[in-house]
Amino acid sequence: MTVSDHGARHVAIIMDGNGRWAKKRLLPRVAGHKAGVEAVRTIVRAAGDLGLEAMTLYAFSSENWKRPEEEVNDLMGLMKRFILSDLDEFAANDVKLKVIGDWRALAPDVVALIDNALDRTSGNKRTTLAVALNYGAQDELVRAAKAAAAQGEITAETIEANLDTADMPPLDLLIRTSGEVRLSNFLLWQSAYAELYFTDKLWPDFTPADLKAALDQFARRDRRYGGL
Repeated sequence: MTVSDHGARHVAIIMDGNGRWAKKRLLPRVAGHKAGVEAVRTIVRAAGDLGLEAMTLYAFSSENWKRPEEEVNDLMGLMKRFILSDLDEFAANDVKLKVIGDWRALAPDVVALIDNALDRTSGNKRTTLAVALNYGAQDELVRAAKAAAAQGEITAETIEANLDTADMPPLDLLIRTSGEVRLSNFLLWQSAYAELYFTDKLWPDFTPADLKAALDQFARRDRRYGGL
């Protein structure tokens, strides 16, 4: 499948269900998060093969700090290992890494790792992988509105120009796994005319075949953008 087959350029995913996946198997939550990282690797590899120019993954929301400290530490540790272990693969597969959200408020060692990864992949062009870290869409909109006001008039165009995703293609399809059917403060502005796709699959069980099925359904939808 190429972009001409399904028409999508930018897909975003709310990767939900790691904890429930682990609970079903009587495993600790961190095991679910580890399985979720493996799913990320598989789906990112598939994104380029399926002709996607960009993919945005909801990795850690600004609300996730409310989780138990041990789980937050596990998530940060997994993220660091993911960046370190996959950076060479990103480079080899022409994947450009982008991070959205208030990620510079994270721990200094995490920020340093991200800065290095962004620098190493900045020239890559096949697929952009945007990872939402310490991200909340309401916070993004506040930041974008403040930036627009500082530059002059606040309009839909100036807000959009100051979003974290301003240099990415418009969002076409937003997928949420695990059976939940809400946006959870993710890409609220960008989702205004995006197609939404919900699946009962838990994130660690989400495969390239599932991504292709979502894209196949997207291709059959009639996007009217408020028109007839």
